[in-house]
Parts: sequence; structure tokens; C-alpha cells
Amino acid sequence: MLHELLSRLPRFPGSVLCASSLNILLARQLPEEVRRALTGRKVTLCVTDAGLAFDFVFLDGWFWPRTAKGDPDLCISAHLLDFYRLGRGQVDADTLFFSRRLLLEGETELGVLVKYTLDALERPLFDQALRLPALLLSGIRSRWRTSSGHPPSAASR
Repeated sequence: MLHELLSRLPRFPGSVLCASSLNILLARQLPEEVRRALTGRKVTLCVTDAGLAFDFVFLDGWFWPRTAKGDPDLCISAHLLDFYRLGRGQVDADTLFFSRRLLLEGETELGVLVKYTLDALERPLFDQALRLPALLLSGIRSRWRTSSGHPPSAASR
């Protein structure tokens, strides 16, 4: 039932969140040859058990959301738990790929490059993302203190 509901949601807002997450988690870790190979390539990430799909393109060193028009150069599909375990470093891309739990469809050369890149990334990926809100809040607090000595009041918002 949840699959049916989620699969009816518009794809673009989720693609914005996905591209933003990929920028936080992956963009800076990608080797230059991977950046060159990904540049201008349309990729779709499918979370098969949730009925979700996210569309993005890699341009100017960043992931950007895109509309789902046209076939992607590469479609990466897996269940949500498998994506999570891959990001945590609890399983490698080869294990998921050869057990047919990670599907790479489209340009073979690009798919192989992405699979090897996933295996080579520093992990766990999510630890960085979990620290990000705390870092942002501490930066905001320090700016308040240096600008006025205290956070803005509700009346000044």
C-alpha cells in the first residue's frame, strides 16, 4: 500500500532532495576521472521496494535534479535497505550486483565505473550527513553571538 502511494508522488521534488544529498555525501569524494565520465550523464536512482525514482545529472562538479524526460544514461536500482547498507559500508556493490540486488541498466561502461566507484568510496557515507546539522547550527550560533551577542528574538523575525 505504501509502495502504491509513494510511486504516485511527483518525482522532481524527491530528485531535488536526492541531488542535494549526493552533493553532501559524494560529490567531493569523486575522483577526477569519475567526474569527467559522469559529466552531462543522466542518471536515475530507483528505490524499487518504495516505488520511488530520482533523476539527476552531474554538471560542473555537482549533482543537479532533472525532470524524467528521456531515457537515462544509467539507471541504478535496489531496495532501500540495500542502498542504506551500501552507504554504511555493511555490504559492497559487487556483492549486491552479483546477487542481483543492485541493478545497473544502461551504458555498460558507465555502470561498471559507478559500481567500482561505490566500492572505493570512503565509508560510512551517512556519518558525514549526520554531523552536518550540528555543524550548521554551531555556525549559526557563533554568528549570532558575534553580531549581536544573542539570537534574534521572535519579535525581530
